[in-house]
Amino acid sequence: MKIAVLPGDGIGPEIIAEAVKVLRALEPAGLHCTFSYADVGGAATDRFDDPLPAHTLALARESDAVLFGAVGGPQYDALPRAKRPEQGLLRLRKELGLFANLRPARIHPGLESASALKPEIVEGMDVLIVRELTGDIYFGQPRGIRTLESGEREGFDTMRYSEGEVRRIARVAFEAARRRGRRLCSVDKANVLETTQLWREVVTQVGQEYPDVALSHMYVDNAAMQLVRAPRQFDVVVTGNMFGDILSDEASALTGSIGMLPSASLDEHGKGMYEPIHGSAPDIAGKGLANPLATILSAAMMLRYSLRQEAFARRIEDAVESVLRAGLRTADLARAGEAVIGTAAMGDAVVAALCGSQP
Repeated sequence: MKIAVLPGDGIGPEIIAEAVKVLRALEPAGLHCTFSYADVGGAATDRFDDPLPAHTLALARESDAVLFGAVGGPQYDALPRAKRPEQGLLRLRKELGLFANLRPARIHPGLESASALKPEIVEGMDVLIVRELTGDIYFGQPRGIRTLESGEREGFDTMRYSEGEVRRIARVAFEAARRRGRRLCSVDKANVLETTQLWREVVTQVGQEYPDVALSHMYVDNAAMQLVRAPRQFDVVVTGNMFGDILSDEASALTGSIGMLPSASLDEHGKGMYEPIHGSAPDIAGKGLANPLATILSAAMMLRYSLRQEAFARRIEDAVESVLRAGLRTADLARAGEAVIGTAAMGDAVVAALCGSQP
């Protein structure tokens, strides 16, 4: 199984190293992967004047899965839009057809007190946000900044979805709900936006193919409130690119740390790119402080969804649970007075728990 490893910028190389360490620890048990590395984001711009060089895209295309770190940094903020690190990530998603973004947000036992909400509100929370990833206002045309006749500048972007785009992400979400609690909430703004009026109509139509899944609809502003008021009411949430970006980041605050949230971005055939949802955190890069667990859990998702290695995926997830139950914490998870370990030490702890567990 060939994995393209794209560490990126900031803490990306540090957290990716720990995920690869964990995957390599499974080799004696029969997991056989090869890892091929390439630059992306700011690192690629520095070396090749392109945040997604042709050879990086080629490697991603020919691999069975992509393990991605993070991109960005303040030193790139003044670059032209096409040269900025984030464009490498957006182009990679578009070029690979990664339209379905799965973002699980759950409370791991022992982390309830680290949440921004009261422990009794978040205890047992387990939400899967399915975000459409290649359409919506992030990719819609026309877009730009223009000067009006008055001399004033105006920025504009276009929100758009086709029926086909909505239908395929809806099916991914319904299938996910069918494997979980059989409840799906579709989030839109159909009372204001024509784009999401179409979204609601199409999701409702697809829902007729899944009579065993209870479908509900919710406006995005209410969904944002409900996530912090009563998050356990949600099982699977499906929504568009922009709303999904915002809601999944909000959900991360409920789990105790954004450093705990993995993600999978899949194409129509199950090939995917796997990455933590947090950014490159340049303020702590190189200091060994970053939490690698979201990246390690992303590697587990890679084993499950693209490489079809469910048993190994569960072993990694069980090892992470074991480490957290033992009270090991990186700085983002620790409460006042709790001992803190660094990036490599957390990776080592997961490996130790992994090697001590049963297949």
